[in-house]
Parts: sequence; C-alpha cells; structure tokens
Amino acid sequence: MEPQLDPMKDDLPLMANTSHMLVKHYVLDLDVDFKSQVIEGFIVLFLETGSRYRRASSTGEEGCQSQFDETCKIRASEQGHVPVSNASACSSKMEYNDFAVCGKGEKDTSDKNGNHSNEEQASGISSSKNCCDIENHGNEDFLLVLDCCDLSVLKVEEVDVAAVSGIEKFTRSAKLTDVSKELANLRNQIVHELVTLPSDRWKEQLYYYTCCSQAPGCGELLFATGTWSLEIRKSGIRTPADFPHAIRIQYKTKPEGRSVTWTTDQSGRPCVYTMGSPINNRALFPCQEPPIALSTWQASVRTAASFVVLMSGENSAEPVQLQEGIMSWYYYVTMPMPASTFTIAVGCWQEVKQSFTPAVQTNNEFSLPCSQADFRWHEESCGHVEYPCRFQSPAARLQRVIPYRVFAPWCLMKCCEEHLLQLIPQCLSAAYTTLGTHPFSRLDVLIVPSNFSSLGMASPHIIFLSQSVLPGGRHLCGTRLCHEIAHAWFGLAIGARDWTEEWISEGFATFLEDVFWARAQQLSHDEEKAQQELKALLRWRRLRDEVQNSEEELQVLRPNKESTGEVSESGASIVKHGLKAEKIFMQVHYLKGYFLLRSLARRIGGASYLASLRKFVNKFHGQLVLSQDFLSMLLEDVPEQKESGLTVESIFTNWLDSSGIPKPLLEEGETWKESRLVQQVSGEVTKWIRTNQRIRKSGKKKRRQDEGTFQKLLPDQLVLLLEYLLEEKTLCPRTLQGLEKTYQLRDQDAEVRHRWCELVVKHKYVPAYGDVEKFLREDQGDKGKSICEY
Repeated sequence: MEPQLDPMKDDLPLMANTSHMLVKHYVLDLDVDFKSQVIEGFIVLFLETGSRYRRASSTGEEGCQSQFDETCKIRASEQGHVPVSNASACSSKMEYNDFAVCGKGEKDTSDKNGNHSNEEQASGISSSKNCCDIENHGNEDFLLVLDCCDLSVLKVEEVDVAAVSGIEKFTRSAKLTDVSKELANLRNQIVHELVTLPSDRWKEQLYYYTCCSQAPGCGELLFATGTWSLEIRKSGIRTPADFPHAIRIQYKTKPEGRSVTWTTDQSGRPCVYTMGSPINNRALFPCQEPPIALSTWQASVRTAASFVVLMSGENSAEPVQLQEGIMSWYYYVTMPMPASTFTIAVGCWQEVKQSFTPAVQTNNEFSLPCSQADFRWHEESCGHVEYPCRFQSPAARLQRVIPYRVFAPWCLMKCCEEHLLQLIPQCLSAAYTTLGTHPFSRLDVLIVPSNFSSLGMASPHIIFLSQSVLPGGRHLCGTRLCHEIAHAWFGLAIGARDWTEEWISEGFATFLEDVFWARAQQLSHDEEKAQQELKALLRWRRLRDEVQNSEEELQVLRPNKESTGEVSESGASIVKHGLKAEKIFMQVHYLKGYFLLRSLARRIGGASYLASLRKFVNKFHGQLVLSQDFLSMLLEDVPEQKESGLTVESIFTNWLDSSGIPKPLLEEGETWKESRLVQQVSGEVTKWIRTNQRIRKSGKKKRRQDEGTFQKLLPDQLVLLLEYLLEEKTLCPRTLQGLEKTYQLRDQDAEVRHRWCELVVKHKYVPAYGDVEKFLREDQGDKGKSICEY
C-alpha cells in the first residue's frame, strides 16, 4: 500500500498514477480574460494504458485489479462535483494538410474552424454526492488521478471519438478484427490507433486530434478534487484498459493560482506568464507531472486583439481573427516532453527587429573548430519513442542558427536591438559547434516583467529572460543566453528521470554556458582558460557561502540516493524538498554540478570530454536519464580513469550523495587565485585598501591625488573586486564614491550592481541608497536576499 502524501510537508507530491494510464497528447482550448485574471476553457486528454498495467495484465485481471484497489484505498478526496452543463461540439472542415510546420514569417491557419466561443461554455453546479460515491465504490472502480491544484473543475466527460467524420480508417486495422463490437471498446481502439501513428504521419495525427477534441461528449464522468489532485472515474469501469481513453475537462484557473503570474509589463500593460514554480503547470491545466509522462500537445488560445500569445510550440503562430477584437493563436508540439515544460506568455509584446546592419560580424557562420567526425553519432538510430526527430533530419543537422525572434515590452525594444538581437545568432552558432544539431526548430526570446524571479528560464522553443540581463553591455546577457540555450539539450531534449536530480539540467547548463560564451566571443585558448578560471573562483566562493549558510540536507544533489528514480506501484512519488522555501534561493545544484563536470573535463581532457558530451546527446536525446547513465557512458569511453580509481560509486560518494564542498574541490579551490585575471584583481584591491587607509588618516583634510591609476576590469573581475572589498571591515564614503566613479558602477550589469548595493548597505553609504532602491525594484529575484542580510 502506498504511503499517504502529506501536502503540508516540504516534499512536493506527484499524484498522477502514470503506471496505470499515461497521457499521450493534450489539446487545450482556452480563453484568457485579463479583467477577471482567469484562463478558462477545455482540455482533452488522449490516454494509453500504463506500462505497469500492460505488464501485469498478462497475469490476469485479478492480479492487476489488486493494485488499483490498494491505490483507491489511500486517495483522500476533498469534494465531489456533478456538473449539469452541456458543451456544444464544433464540427471541423479543415484538411490535415493545413498542419504545416510554420517557419519564420509563415501564416498558420490550422485552427481556423477549431475554436469554442464563450457562449458554448456553460457553467456547472457542484454537489457533494460524488464524494460518497467514490468512497463507496473505491474498491470497484478504477480512478484516473491527475496532478491538479488551484483549479475550478466544472465538468469531465468522455469524448465520442467514433462520431468524427472519416475516423473509420482507424477501425479497419487488422488489429481490430477480433475486437468486441461494443462502442466503448471501439472508441478506445480508435484512440490507440491515433496515438500510435507513425511519426511521418504527424500532420494527419494533429488533424484528427483536433477533430476528436471537438467531438460530442458521450457521458459525464464522476470526479473529485483534492489539494494536489483531480480524481476521475466511470461507474462500473474497473481497469485502465476499459477506462475512456479520450476525456474532456472543462475548468478555470484561479487568479491566485501558483502556475501563472498576472502582472503588468515594464510599459504598464497587463500580461500573464507561466512561473516555472516548483508546482509547474498543475495550476494551469490538469495534467500528469511526473517526468515519465512524456506527451505532445496543441493549444488554441483566444484573447483580445491587442495581446500577443507566445507558447512552447514548433510553429511561429500568426493570429486569426474570430470576431471583432478577438484573436486566436494556435501552437503545437510533436516531440513528447513532460507537461512541466509547457509554457505560455500573453501580453502586449512587441517583436524586436533589426533596424540596421551591424558593422562587424555580419556572417553568422563562425569559423569555429568543427569536424564531421564530431557528429558521426547522428547516423545511429535514435533510442527514444518515435517522433519527427531533428537529429535524423539532414537539413536540421546542418542548421547552425535556427530561426529566432525577440519580443519585449515597447519601452525595452531599443535596448534589445542594441545587444540581444546580435548575440542570439552568435550564441546559437557556438552551441551548435559544441553539441551539434539543435533539438528544436525555432526560438522565441521574451523579456519578461520585472517581477520575474530569476535571470532566465528555458522551455521548448522559447526562452524567458529577465530585464536585468540587458544593461551594462554584452557580458551578462550573453552568458545567460548561453545558459538557457544549453537547456535545449540538457533539461529539455534530455531530462532527469527523477526531479531531485536537478544538477543534470542546471549543472550541465552552467558548465556549457562558459564553453558556448567563449566560442561566441571567439576567444583564444589562453583567454578562454583565464576567463573560466576567474569564473570558477567566483562560483567556488558562492558555493562556499551557500554551504555555510544552508541546511546540510539541501546541499545533497541526489537526496534520494539509491532510491533515485523509484516510484510507487501507481507511479505516484514525491519530490524531496520540492516545496522547501529556502530551496528557491539555493544554487547548489548549479554549482556542485558545474564543478563535478569541470573536474571530469580536467581529468579526461577538454576535447575528449566535449566529444563524450556530443555522444551522450546523440545517444540519449528524447529520453529521461539518471546520473549513472551519463557517468557510466563517460567512464566506458575512458577506461584508464577506472584504473585510477574514478568510478560511478566514488563520484556518488564524493559529489552527489554528500553535503558540503566535495573533497576533490577543496584541493583545487586555491589554485584559481594564481590565474592572471585574478591576480590583476588582487592588485587593484590592494590599491583600494591603501587609498581607503590614506583617506581615513587624512580625515577632513583635502584629499591628495591617488598615487596610482586603476586598471580597466572585465565584468567578472569587477564582481570579484567588490566581493573582496566586502570583506573589509570599513570603507570610507570617499572610497565608495571613488569606486563608483572609477568603474561607473551604476551603469554595469546586474551582477556587478548587486555587489555594489551590498557595499552601499553594509557601509550605510547614503548617497547611493537610490541605487539600492532601483536594484530591488528592477532586478528582483534571489539577489535581493543577500542585500537584505546586511
């Protein structure tokens, strides 16, 4: 029997019983209402029986039924509903050839007849009757459990896919000759045929998904909502095989829902976007949150004509006018991914376009080292489920820079044009040179509102960037862009099978951020090494501080240790510390993961290590992995390292399963202080300390001219300089004034200004309090925390 999941603990429950049934495709049909701050509409789920049930079914129905009985016993439902509304079904006349992949500038008209109007959505009446029914029949009826919170579910019904015109082709398969004539079985067989269509028929598949999603209902289903779940059953249905495989849910989000943020952009216009919070998308739509629930999706979103809808979709959607003042946007995805990667942003965004031709570097095809041998693994067959994979497309394999667009509030367009637009092709090209084929066919980059809680977030086909990356030149913007681009491979194309192994995503992205950025800048080998040693020292200092000021259990990269990746009989699990408030501000999975990968690169050799990363990408793209998948493959490629004592088990012990700073890293930490860029900073620090001592001795006397001149420093050098000066007990106001004037600190990037604000607060430098106020107002996120500690 599965343990009760206590939502009051700091562990995040993943309630969906994915071992019994898996969602293979979502069709969303939604309206965005900014007046009520609600997203409402329908979602249709196309399901298949889960792997555990399919294995158990060979032993007989009684054996698998006991699993469902145990699951039903532990479900604690709060309220049941019996809605009485009816939803009109829309007929569709479009041909599946309308589903063309939309490239840059193409118009997508594939949803021209596929929209529900508001008049078609009737309200429901709730009742507590169902709650008793579910309890009484818990030992008989199968429950489909979805992850869900902060949603008002109005109605759940089975969809009559057999009523769709032309669906007969899915009933003529030889597989169906012995199937019962019973209509319910026929509907499920149709869904099975639809979700298992070969990948070269993806346009036809999307067409019929749309048609089926608009088919009439054929019976309401009983449901109940809990704190973290939505439970659905059909009276008399005891197994997943007999449960409806196409269901439609009518629902509304709540303004306080934790999956989306309703706010205003920097120009004061209303907008809403997905937060990427620990609970992911369960407060946006009922879904299956465990990573193993890989699915595709398509979405039609309607809103007022003044808004632009951006989404994680393969097509660059163009709006279609439904009626005066209302536009509809349609996106789709054919690569199965976890529901947590679904992203939406609706606002008065403006597309930023180049108004001039840059004088330098007009050619995006950088002359970076790249051989065909580096990408020889492309020719091997893919190990993932079937979908239209770019790694098997000759054209995609040669596409160094994918089509991209930039969106921002009107007031930030000029700033985006000056820096961001020019950086994107350079960073995309550097990423391609390092890892090969881009997993996704296009990229939108959106500057999100100032209340965005981090510097960036990557989702399929779209990246959110904070406005904080824009000021102060190219450095912070470029490095963060490289970090988020790296997530296309590590975090999206390759995902962690256990959410607690965040380092697989963030550690790799942090490591590759440096590699991409060095190649984007076309640095020499010595310049690259010097910059990366400086960066390593900064990160080591950050990790040291984090380890000293956080709970030990939060410093472990594999908190589930030998149980990592395990789930319960139903597929439900928990994300350890997933709701822990302190974890939001921590970067341990970024930093320790980065240092582990850096350590491995040093032992193996840079070129060989990057070759192993490319091999890993080509072997595991489209799949979910655990730490040992990467480590085992890496050590198989370099057997001499095993002989020297480097094993998967030793890496677990030293790096992933223990708190604190890993022992190998303690030995390395002092070496970076000897690098050229760090030594240069140390020299400047000494000058400032002497200057401060002279000012203190002179008191109110006229200040003498400084004896020496200060050197120009790189942004990361400025960060280190200010961190060193933060260790000084006292800095005089005139010293701080000199610092700001010498380096123009108010005009530097957010990382530099962050340390400047810490100095201002620590030493109570009143003339610069406005800088602190501006920083806290415009550069929110985890940086404000350390400032407030002084």
